Amino acid sequence: METPTFDLLGIRVHALSKRELVDCVSQAVARRARCIIGNHNLHSLYMWFHEPRMREFYSLTDYTHIDGMSLVLLGRLLGLPFKREQRTGYMDLLPLLAEKAAEREWRIFYLGSRPGVAEKAARMLRNRYAGLQIRTHHGHFNAQQAGLENQAVLAEVKAYAPDILMVGMGMPRQEVWVVENQKEITARAVFCCGALMDYVAGEIPTAPRWIGRLGFEWLYRLLSEPARLWRRYLLEPWSVMGRLTQLYLSRTHLRSHAGASSNS
Repeated sequence: METPTFDLLGIRVHALSKRELVDCVSQAVARRARCIIGNHNLHSLYMWFHEPRMREFYSLTDYTHIDGMSLVLLGRLLGLPFKREQRTGYMDLLPLLAEKAAEREWRIFYLGSRPGVAEKAARMLRNRYAGLQIRTHHGHFNAQQAGLENQAVLAEVKAYAPDILMVGMGMPRQEVWVVENQKEITARAVFCCGALMDYVAGEIPTAPRWIGRLGFEWLYRLLSEPARLWRRYLLEPWSVMGRLTQLYLSRTHLRSHAGASSNS
């Protein structure tokens, strides 16, 4: 499958619908090849500018999909042909992915959330999708690469031999974990999916999907968890826009200089 790839002022983004993302997983499983899948929204762009390990993670990804209407709108402002359906959040992707996993007998391992939360969500998913094979492990462990707890987690994942590994430990911890343990990960598709199972389990309020499609899921989350998310949604976007504006002006200046040189 040919994947449309775009340059968002030096940041690589793939414009993929949720069905196309599931197709990417299908191809990775069929080829028995590992596929690392990242996502970008304004928060991840903020982390990209401030955390070197995040840039290392995105250099590893085979696909980086759009997870935020703000990026769709930003891309359009820059002349990129992003479409609304190419914004794929994990609460929108999960039903399609779980349905396909149950149908194809793909094994899913979810690593993250507080003890008991992910397993509660997994039970709900097993009840909803007959035949779904999913195992979980909480994310409250010492993730030091050579530590005993981390090695035990890696051994558990390896023993289960998942087709899909979903790491939900929040940015940048989940991405750093994938970077540091990439050689030990044998799953065909690897996602970093934040608090996905917390939403499934009902631990965090979930916005109605029509709010997400309109691009206001961020506002719902902010109103639901203001103490935790006010900085992410009220301060970080200004930092990101400042950085992107600098990059845009720098590129414009370089193009103008190159044009003037070629005409002289």
